[in-house]
Amino acid sequence: MKLKYIVLFAGIAFLSLTACEGQKNKESKSALTTSNDSVSYAIGVSIGGNLKKDNLDEINVDFIADGIKAAMKNDTSTMKTADAQACIQTFMQSREKKKGEANVEKGKKFLEENAKKEGVKTTASGLQYQVIKEGTGPKPALTDKVSVHYHGTTIDGKVFDSSVERGQPYELGVNQFVPGFSEGLQLMNVGSKYRFVIPSNIAYGERGAGGSIGPNETLVFEVELMAILPADKPKEPGK
Repeated sequence: MKLKYIVLFAGIAFLSLTACEGQKNKESKSALTTSNDSVSYAIGVSIGGNLKKDNLDEINVDFIADGIKAAMKNDTSTMKTADAQACIQTFMQSREKKKGEANVEKGKKFLEENAKKEGVKTTASGLQYQVIKEGTGPKPALTDKVSVHYHGTTIDGKVFDSSVERGQPYELGVNQFVPGFSEGLQLMNVGSKYRFVIPSNIAYGERGAGGSIGPNETLVFEVELMAILPADKPKEPGK
């Protein structure tokens, strides 16, 4: 389970316990009479914002408070610690699975509509590409290292990575990108700029990538192939 969710659950649990004690004062800010009250509330604001951001609105804070009280009393009659961890893990896995299934359907519809656009071509793998500018230089091989400028978004337009925004071209071996990106690069001449739409199965698949790319996300890239770089020379022995 992702560490941030462990922290979130622990944080919201702490918030819930504090909130229950504060009900005597109608849960108002006037209940913050000590520095500990204030920092507790501040942690709650931060944790609550993260929960909202991650769409964890279904979490029942009342049961979280009950769980805290039981743990502090070493009461395992309702749920043992190991079972609690397994329950959280199952919940998060189920949530990711549902998100992945929804992304598959969204991606499928997007690809179907994009394929109808003028100039869009689809390869056997499902990669869709569109020429924005055609260059005149050579095409890279899978074993080459290249310099590229790219701007990557989800199909909803959310930017997850962009060398363009950083203002610095990216250098990497063609075979070190995700499969769809690597395939697209090999179609390009140096000096070209293409738009790729990469289905999830040739992008990051079910696992996604960090917090910016979810499971089974279809990705959109605008890519400019700047140069094919000289091969790295092997180091001489002893150096």
